[in-house]
Parts: sequence; structure tokens; C-alpha cells
Amino acid sequence: MSERVEDGKVVLIRYTLTNAAGKVLDQTGDGVFAYLQGKGNVVPGLERALAGAAIGDSLDVTLAPEDAYGVRSGPGPQAVPRKEFRRDADLAPGMAFRAKGSEGQEATLYIAKVQGSKVWIDTHHPLAGETLRFQVNVVGVREPTWEEAEHGHAHGPSGVHTH
Repeated sequence: MSERVEDGKVVLIRYTLTNAAGKVLDQTGDGVFAYLQGKGNVVPGLERALAGAAIGDSLDVTLAPEDAYGVRSGPGPQAVPRKEFRRDADLAPGMAFRAKGSEGQEATLYIAKVQGSKVWIDTHHPLAGETLRFQVNVVGVREPTWEEAEHGHAHGPSGVHTH
């Protein structure tokens, strides 16, 4: 059984994510984040940096936007009527949702702001265009369950489906 991060393995990490100014954007704290290596479940630069790491390794990884959530391009956030969303939907900046385009293609969109009867949506992740620093500790590596391998993502530290 390999204790190194390699494609097809579930990797358990603890991390702190900061921006270029050092502001903490996200962290696991005492919790653990599980992902399936090689399936694009984390940003590309972090996945590459973790490849080959062993349990117990600590990494300090700074990623340019191209290796994280991408660069910003295009028109930026666009306003749509609030009535386009379910009436009971609790909309907040940073939320992601799936939508179908005019030709039936699915895309992930993000809410940039909610103001009155308008919701500003963006095709870019809220952290697109930012240089990011991940301080990561590898705390476990395991084989995926059959269901995780089939779904293409980890279901949690123990393999239990969490979403």
C-alpha cells in the first residue's frame, strides 16, 4: 500500500489558504479535506505540487492565477433579474450554481453580488485572477472506495458520501 500521493488515490490534507496580502481565505482547521488525486478535484497547481508527497509532508505552495482558479477575462459580472432564481433560494456572493446555456451546454456560474432585484453572476470563480498560497500537510493517503472511483471524487475522510 502506497503512502505517497499518486493518481487514483484519496488524499487527506489539512490546509490554510491565503491571498497575496496574507489574508486567510479558507482553512481546514482541525478538520481534514479529502480529494481524489488526478481527477481535477483541487486547483491544477496544487494537484501537481502534491504529486509524490508522502504522509507527514508539509508543503508551502504559491500559485499564480493560471495554476489556481484562472485569470479573469471577458465582460465580468452580469446582472440578471432576481426572479430568474427560485423564490426561496438564499443567494449570497461566492455561491456557485450550474446553468444551461442557449445551446444546452452546462456551465458553473458564481454569484458576485445580490442587490435589490438584481443578481450579478460571473463565469469566473471568486478567486480567479488571484495569486494564492496553500500551506498544506498531507495527513493520509488511501485507496478510493468503488463509489468514489466511479464518481470521480472523494466522499470524505472515511469514504462516506458527504454531499
